[in-house]
Amino acid sequence: MIRTLHGRLALALVVWLGATSITFAIISVAATRRHMAAVNQELHADVASHLVEEQILLQEGRINEAGLEHIFHMMMVVNPGIEIYLLTPSGRILAYSAPPGKVKASRIDLTPIRRFLDGPGRLPLEGDDPRAPGQRRPFSAAVIGSREEPEGYLYVVLGGERYTAVLERVAMSRILEQGFGAGFGVLILGALAGVLTFGLMTRRLRRLRRAMLSFESSGFTAPPPLKPWPRGGDELDDVRATFERLAGAMSARLGEARSADDLRRELVANVSHDLRTPLATLNAYLETLLLKDGSFGSDERKRYLGAAHRHGLFLGDLVGRLFELAELEAKQITPEPEPFSPGELLQDVAQKFEPAAQAREVLMELDIAASTPFVAGDLSLVERVLDNLIDNALRHTPAGGRVILAARPGPSGAELSVRDTGCGIPQSSLPFIFDRHYRESTGTPQERPGGLGLAIANHIVELHGSQLLVSSEPGTGSSFFFELPSA
Repeated sequence: MIRTLHGRLALALVVWLGATSITFAIISVAATRRHMAAVNQELHADVASHLVEEQILLQEGRINEAGLEHIFHMMMVVNPGIEIYLLTPSGRILAYSAPPGKVKASRIDLTPIRRFLDGPGRLPLEGDDPRAPGQRRPFSAAVIGSREEPEGYLYVVLGGERYTAVLERVAMSRILEQGFGAGFGVLILGALAGVLTFGLMTRRLRRLRRAMLSFESSGFTAPPPLKPWPRGGDELDDVRATFERLAGAMSARLGEARSADDLRRELVANVSHDLRTPLATLNAYLETLLLKDGSFGSDERKRYLGAAHRHGLFLGDLVGRLFELAELEAKQITPEPEPFSPGELLQDVAQKFEPAAQAREVLMELDIAASTPFVAGDLSLVERVLDNLIDNALRHTPAGGRVILAARPGPSGAELSVRDTGCGIPQSSLPFIFDRHYRESTGTPQERPGGLGLAIANHIVELHGSQLLVSSEPGTGSSFFFELPSA
């Protein structure tokens, strides 16, 4: 328990209460002593003057031995705690009632005596203790003779050695009897109150600790919700809010890291899967050339080399598409929108694909409405979308067919589309054509594996806040279209 904050606070409270109790006891003893000294001095303030009036202590500068002995004897019987000293006008001790050898001082400071004779004021007023030089005791004093020409002073120490010993013994006994019980009770009540109070004060810290342990046990993926304290707004609420923000950010970062790791794993798996067949074909052509090089004629050798070259180009294009798709899925590509004319872009793309279309005997057409507005988008990425759609349309459109590039005003900008008069897409395949693993079976020997072009085009359109849509009928062709916002 001592290792917890609650236990340490409770222990600190107990120690503090113990130190406070001891300090209070010391102060109480000192205050009690001063109070008893003041009461004693108040009660016996006139003792010295009564003794001077009772007996003649000095006669013509000489000590009245009989009178002094009578006073000593009487005071020892009445109050043995009183000590009597006969002083000269200069403060030198002439006689005393203490046993021989007990008095250590030979002179008494007269300043406190004169203050007492002028009126003691606030009590206790303490003077020298002849038995213990350096210590102070309450006293009573009287002048012998007149104040103007004193013959001497009678100095009565009210708290003598015996009185002090008795007072110490009685006082310590009462302190041990009452103070120990009171102090022990205060410690018990203080400790209970401290445990309860600090338990309530550290309740939110314990909740926060449990939440942190739960967050750690979840693998830092599920930040636990913490309810705000109803009377919060202090430092602990700030710590709670900071922990929730940090936990949320950490979970998000870990999720992104795991997602990126999954994407890397998937990319490696896809690359190994998609490249296996074309690599095997390429190796087969090359091995045939190596094994039968001497038996091949020049035309047949060129045919094999051309096939190997085409498969090499195909592999390079496939690897580039795989990495481009991986970057798009990892959100490592950010569009940089700029205003441009959709009609001009379609014309440029059509010119770029015109040789390929002529080689396939496919007619490229443009259908651009004059009212088509300028749009905002990343020009290079949008061109990449059109490239993939046109390439896909050309591969699935037979000789004599058409590929139409169109642009016309849309609800919030301009709609761009690529239509073809090819074989079309079965209705059962439409929901899957944007899947990177989709392979459309057309029966043609040049079909591309994986559906990477359409998957890349779909991701780019989504980066622009739009959606790539498709409509198709088998045997009549397909139409892909998307919308870009006006600039």
